[in-house]
Amino acid sequence: MRTLRSALAVSSVLLLGLTACSTSGSGTTSPATGTTPAAPATTSTTAAPSGDLAADPTLPKGDGTQTVYLVSKGFQHRFWQAVREGAEQAGEDYGYRVEFVGPENEQAITQQLDQLRTALQQQPAAIGFAALDSGAAGPVLEEIQAADIPVIAFDSGVESDIPLTTVSTDNRAAAAAAAEHMVELVGGTGTVGLVCHDQTSATGQQRCEGFQEYMAENAPEITSLDPQYAGEVGLAANTARALIQANPGMVGIYGSNEASAIGALQGTVESGQDLTVVGFDSGQAQLDAIRSGQEAGAVTQSPVRMGYLTVEAAVRAINDLPLDEVIDSGYAWYDATNIDDPQIAANLYE
Repeated sequence: MRTLRSALAVSSVLLLGLTACSTSGSGTTSPATGTTPAAPATTSTTAAPSGDLAADPTLPKGDGTQTVYLVSKGFQHRFWQAVREGAEQAGEDYGYRVEFVGPENEQAITQQLDQLRTALQQQPAAIGFAALDSGAAGPVLEEIQAADIPVIAFDSGVESDIPLTTVSTDNRAAAAAAAEHMVELVGGTGTVGLVCHDQTSATGQQRCEGFQEYMAENAPEITSLDPQYAGEVGLAANTARALIQANPGMVGIYGSNEASAIGALQGTVESGQDLTVVGFDSGQAQLDAIRSGQEAGAVTQSPVRMGYLTVEAAVRAINDLPLDEVIDSGYAWYDATNIDDPQIAANLYE
């Protein structure tokens, strides 16, 4: 990963949407051999993220004694470490301590709620929260609100009006971009499987629904199978193999986060089938697979930017300044043709 300062500068131009795809309609990747390259993709900017990741000079600076406490979804993926980097950089820029925690894995809902309670006990200036279960945290959030501590949601929305804003990728639109490229890569026909990382968080739901909705509305000759859920690499690999065995003639498979995408690729390779694999997020294994041609491409978020904007939003909340209901941290499609483009590479993590 490039230096944090470089990533911040470049990620301010991260694409928010993609309207143009590959001009090739029939190319597929070969996970077993990697001999067929992914079709080239051309991206176009529909809008640029508002603002800049340099500190806003109009915002009051802290004195270094107050804490912004972020409860993330975990530490098991490099994604969350990149979010932490951005958050800590914002804390340095704005004069706040940043405490960043997360559960052992993205199924540990009870552990995350305990961490949220611990955050409340610390009485920080503000709390950022990336919910594993968008409904389960309600009672704790009410306690935080009663303590007059502002809450900023990040990555996933929360089934509550307590968070003052949500800093996140437009996951539904990003998943639709993945589906759009899948349609082009498989030639607009065939059966496509989905391995989604969870069905309780808003992120997990939107990354499945956005893919399904695009297929239903734009690809009448593609059969999109009901999503299967697996948020761990080994489980996702087993799930992918089972999907492929149960659906002879599948042409593609989509994984909705780093672990599910790598598992889907692993299961495809182990099945010996020639399928187009499309993923989400990055990570070393996924980057290597895209460079080698085993995976067609993926959608990346901007995790450093997400962390930075979450702390910046907290600073605004602490100072009773207005906030947009949603702060979009951006996304972009990448494949072997643009993976080393500085605008893309700054947002990829190993």
